[in-house]
Amino acid sequence: MAALRAHGFGIGTGETVDAGHAVEAVGFTDRGRVREALAATLLHGEAQRPVFDRVFDLYFPLGHSEAAEAYANTPADLAALRDRLADALTAGDGAALDRLAAEAVGGFGGYGSGPRSDGWSSYQTLSRLRPETLLARVRERLRAAPGAEDPEFTERLLDDEIRRRIEEFRERVATEARRRVAERQGRDAVARRAVAGTADTVDFLLAGRAQLDELRRTVQPLARKLATRLAARRRRASRGEIDLRRTLRRSLSTGGVPVRPVLRRRPPRRPELVLLCDVSGSVAGFAQFTMLLVQALHDRFSRVRVFAFVNRVDEVTGLIARGSADPAGLGDRILAEAELTGWHGQSDYGTALGEFADRYAEALGPRTVVFVLGDARTNGSDPNLAALRRIADRARRVHWLNPEQPSLWGTGDSVAPAYADLVEMRPCRNARQLGALIGRLLPV
Repeated sequence: MAALRAHGFGIGTGETVDAGHAVEAVGFTDRGRVREALAATLLHGEAQRPVFDRVFDLYFPLGHSEAAEAYANTPADLAALRDRLADALTAGDGAALDRLAAEAVGGFGGYGSGPRSDGWSSYQTLSRLRPETLLARVRERLRAAPGAEDPEFTERLLDDEIRRRIEEFRERVATEARRRVAERQGRDAVARRAVAGTADTVDFLLAGRAQLDELRRTVQPLARKLATRLAARRRRASRGEIDLRRTLRRSLSTGGVPVRPVLRRRPPRRPELVLLCDVSGSVAGFAQFTMLLVQALHDRFSRVRVFAFVNRVDEVTGLIARGSADPAGLGDRILAEAELTGWHGQSDYGTALGEFADRYAEALGPRTVVFVLGDARTNGSDPNLAALRRIADRARRVHWLNPEQPSLWGTGDSVAPAYADLVEMRPCRNARQLGALIGRLLPV
């Protein structure tokens, strides 16, 4: 439970009790049933399942194979193992693939000195075994099997099935490597460091293309959750403060006891929102995800305007609205259609802030909340603090969301501490933090 909580799983007393009852009902004799029982009682969404499976395999591993320890690291043995792997992939034999994964890691995944390695690497194992190159061999064997269907009709489906089996074997190898490392370093340490979290907990600056694509798919569900939260806050805020004079007058009918306080109703006014986003380098994924999230929340504000910059500023509000059906290509559209760079392609916060304050001053007003998204790394150029001060003076509030961890602020070419003296700067390293900050900082 602690390992799952460390990855952000919301597991409370109720889930823990339910898990105990479920395991009591299914028993411990069938590992698969235990896995499904715990998954059914502890998980709150399908996105959590991959993380759960990896943690489960650490704490409830398959049986240890003694033969795998004696497997030799020679070219002949590698060729023999590849032949056996092709046979197992052709048959789709899960038990055989488990044994082969153990043998592969034991024979080809160790690194260090001595007959018993100091560590185990799934990457090293797979780079030597290269299971993806067995696709053609397995395809020919399946085509030659009795009862095979018309190859022209089934070729695409056949290749997809073989790739799925190969990917499952790769996951088996990774699981086996983690199990061996956990035996030496401890399961808790490996669960914290070697198990990747869900997409919403991945650092924006470290996320790969696949993780960013998965994050984009979570925009609409996250937007609906935030919209519900903002609507509740707005209902509470619309009640206003207590009208003391009217409350005291009403209390005369109850002997001077203010049983029913009278509230001053606030007029319903939706705020305006402005995003100013650095779309250069590694912070581009963070900026794009935030743009999509705010666009999904646009009906909560009277007006939303989005500006992007590298070393020049341009408004991209229309590009985001048009690109709602294709969020994966948002970054390419912005770079292709907006004027964001001058004579060099490096980010220049000072020039960008100054141009925004000069060209788009009408976007700011007493009801405007500005979110600046970026790492505040100026590549040695003038930070132009005066421009940020002008923006803060005109807007109702300015929040700066920085995807770097605070320990890096002020290092190298970062001028984050100087900007933080003028506006409120908060770390925002993953989608979960972003959702919490947006829900807390947006005005009602």
